[in-house]
Amino acid sequence: MFKWASAVRIGWLLAGLSTAAAGAQTPANADGPQYGFGRPASAQEIAGWDIDVRPDGHGVKKGRGTVAQGQEIFDAQCASCHGTFGESTRYLAIAGGVKKEDIQTGRASALLRPDGVRTVGTKLNYATTLWDYINRAMPWTNPQSLTVDQVYAVTAYVLHLNEIVPADFELNDGNLTKVQMPNRNGMTTDHGMWSVKGKPDVQGSNCMKDCVREVKVTSSLPEFARNQHGNLAEQKRPIGPTRGIDTTRYDGSKAVVASAAAAPPSAGPNVQQLITTNACTACHSVDSKVVGPAFREVGAKYKSRPDAEAYLVRKIKEGGQGVWGTVPMPPQPALKEADAKAIVDWILGGAK
Repeated sequence: MFKWASAVRIGWLLAGLSTAAAGAQTPANADGPQYGFGRPASAQEIAGWDIDVRPDGHGVKKGRGTVAQGQEIFDAQCASCHGTFGESTRYLAIAGGVKKEDIQTGRASALLRPDGVRTVGTKLNYATTLWDYINRAMPWTNPQSLTVDQVYAVTAYVLHLNEIVPADFELNDGNLTKVQMPNRNGMTTDHGMWSVKGKPDVQGSNCMKDCVREVKVTSSLPEFARNQHGNLAEQKRPIGPTRGIDTTRYDGSKAVVASAAAAPPSAGPNVQQLITTNACTACHSVDSKVVGPAFREVGAKYKSRPDAEAYLVRKIKEGGQGVWGTVPMPPQPALKEADAKAIVDWILGGAK
């Protein structure tokens, strides 16, 4: 259904955009409604969007890649976010939690426990899902830059990290759909989101008596989800004012933001804490490039500039793009002026 719908949507899009200036009068589809403008999407144009790979093998691309080849690519382009062994630095942990018996049963035992590890290995039902996501969205800084063979190689390595395939395994278009995932039998199709005949996930009815006059929308965090992806208090969202609670604390009524344990006022802002709580370390490290340049590299570039402090404070608060590459740096409008200056002074001082 996706491929047909994609073709139709792309055809409509091209119909609306391609010939408004040219004034063409060719109908978009000879068998469908005739609008007097546009043209059918070409096979090449559709192929650029129609890249999904399904669990049944539909859309699988011809290619191959080994675990060893995947390790080289992973170390170079993936480990900075996901950890050398998939244990994660600050993003999703992609390995762990898989037991030998899970491969036999097809039901990830970790997911049967409220505190079980949630990783790519324990959650995914099909290897094609992993291949499809890596192909479409990774690496994060340059999606769809990997070749088909490289996608096979990285997928093979991630499967190996989860002990699903051996170290000498070669993944290819012939065996991708045959990989036995630890949770292949963990999917259910009995719910209402899969079929209108299934049981709805929720049951609703109109309130007819003693109804609540004011509804307060709240959210909660299940115990098993705490710290699954690190302490939320240390991960500032790039958009909006939302701040995460300290998920190392299990009593929600007493949860506080990690920055509450700040240094004494007389000591000035704690720079190490500032760059962590404001998510600077998600893209920068002290002496090596991650997504953006190293802090010391920035300091070396601007330390001789007369207005270096004011310039860098403005860049931090307003964000920017193009100076160090194409990846944009999100703005930090909520960062206090004094805190921004403390970070900049630390950078210009050699990030020590």
